[in-house]
Amino acid sequence: MTAVEDGYRAGRGGALLVPVVVYLGWTAYASTITGISRIDGGVGVLLGLYTCAHPAANAIDLIFKDRRATRLMVGQWNGIGWVLLNLLVMLIGWLAIVVGAAFFSNPAV
Repeated sequence: MTAVEDGYRAGRGGALLVPVVVYLGWTAYASTITGISRIDGGVGVLLGLYTCAHPAANAIDLIFKDRRATRLMVGQWNGIGWVLLNLLVMLIGWLAIVVGAAFFSNPAV
């Protein structure tokens, strides 16, 4: 049993990274997207929460799944890669939440 055979695909994880990386890059380069800190912060927090929701759901699935099947999946290279991709997506999503929340403390505009 592999991650792909069990319905877990890496494409969604990669697709979730694209808008978050664009948001983080844009805020790092231009420091604001709309010019209104509360809107920029809200976008970052919501985008980060949505991004983190999918790896969190995958982790819950792994917890409540048959333990033998989970060990087999994680014991294979593509299963390990899938878990690492989920960790990366979770970390990037968390970073978007932190950056978005920082916009709320920005006194400008």
